[in-house]
Amino acid sequence: MSCDLLAFTSSCLLILFYYLYLKRRTRCLPQSSVHNVNAMIRERWIMMIMSSGKQEILAIQTLRNSLMAASFMATTAMLLIIGVLNLGEKIGQWTENLHPLILICRTPSELWQIKLGLLLLIFAIAFYYFSMARRLFNHVGYMINFPFDDGLCQQTCAYLNKAGSYYTFGIRTFFFSLPIILWFFGALFLIFATLSLIAGLAALDRVPSQSVTTKT
Repeated sequence: MSCDLLAFTSSCLLILFYYLYLKRRTRCLPQSSVHNVNAMIRERWIMMIMSSGKQEILAIQTLRNSLMAASFMATTAMLLIIGVLNLGEKIGQWTENLHPLILICRTPSELWQIKLGLLLLIFAIAFYYFSMARRLFNHVGYMINFPFDDGLCQQTCAYLNKAGSYYTFGIRTFFFSLPIILWFFGALFLIFATLSLIAGLAALDRVPSQSVTTKT
């Protein structure tokens, strides 16, 4: 129990420190954050669509793709919840038989229920985020068809950026489920998975550098 508690606390602190670092870096260098750049791109897209008045098909297709993506991910989260509920009783037996390293720090039987509860909570939060993203994308579909108005344009940008943020939160919640899943195999796997996740997030949160090619 002490090994799992220490590993879980360390995992939470590592993720917290990373996001504190990301927040500080974004405040100092706003253009280094892919989230800020994506928000700026969405705002410019809204202004282009609403000011031109001739991009209705493009707007419908783009928002339809966003709605389909959010709906698919929400459905996936619900299916994962059902799968965890159906297989919850067997997960403990499977993990004990799959890898001998779990014997380094044996997990008490009552801790499996806590791990399953955390996994279900994560998938439930992901379902909420994707559902809210779908709701806001749907509202943007109505708002974007109005004639250009500066106040309405700003409100539409806020809705679209909020929808994008919800979708990002849902994806991140899915990412956070990976260390919890590996935690079933032992406390060491939780730490290794958390470090790997942070390394992946550090690459995803940074704006891709432009490659410069020279012609000879």
